[in-house]
Amino acid sequence: MEFESVAANLRESFRVVAAHRSGGELREMEGVSIASAGVTFQMFNSAFLSAPVISEAQMDLRAAEAAVYFATRGQRWAYWICHGWLDGRTRRRLPSVLRKRNLYPAVELPGMLAEGVMPPVRALPVMELRRVYDGPVKDAFCAIGSTCFNVPLAWFCEVFDSPSVWDDFAAYVGYVDGEPVSTAATVIGGGVIGVYNVATMPGHRCGGYGEAVMRHALEQARQEHGLSRTILQSTPQGFELYQRMGYRTVTSVAVFCS
Repeated sequence: MEFESVAANLRESFRVVAAHRSGGELREMEGVSIASAGVTFQMFNSAFLSAPVISEAQMDLRAAEAAVYFATRGQRWAYWICHGWLDGRTRRRLPSVLRKRNLYPAVELPGMLAEGVMPPVRALPVMELRRVYDGPVKDAFCAIGSTCFNVPLAWFCEVFDSPSVWDDFAAYVGYVDGEPVSTAATVIGGGVIGVYNVATMPGHRCGGYGEAVMRHALEQARQEHGLSRTILQSTPQGFELYQRMGYRTVTSVAVFCS
């Protein structure tokens, strides 16, 4: 099913981050995947459903397993739940089920998929595009992410503090007149290209900069891995752009935090 591409790639993106951190840990339980980066920013101390849920009781059990894991480590955490895994009743009752485990709704995002992106409908700006490895380009990537996602800079830098993460988390920064203004990243997993961290600094929005960096990141991934199918989780600000690019909603991703 199409939602599984979204779920699998989303899990892989967090697994990549956790696997490259000295304090990170990966764990597989029955129906639950853990990818804990061991960081202050709880969104990256994460659990994911990895198999269908057919009842509230089963969802509660999978929440309890993850809650015990993070409690023993003293970590705040997040449960990322793709609605495609849930039966209808459990989906409707999900907030009350997770509240028992002290998990509360943070955000719900459309999970979108495109078989291949459509050509741009307007001329995109010319930018200098640099891949992130370490040094000033990494600093720019983190600064833009901190500003655009309203996360303390120290938290964002901690998530991406391992130089080796950039081998699998292919990130790019777009520069205009030497100023870093936009970012995008890709992760390969589930047989698709996942798009992450699409962000543009205030004052440069609506100018096509985010789309330009995103398209560059997708093309680089296509050339390197031979894939054209791509997924993402959309913010409200990006939804119409992604629709124009050929993405369609195939599921919802709900995030609950401790």
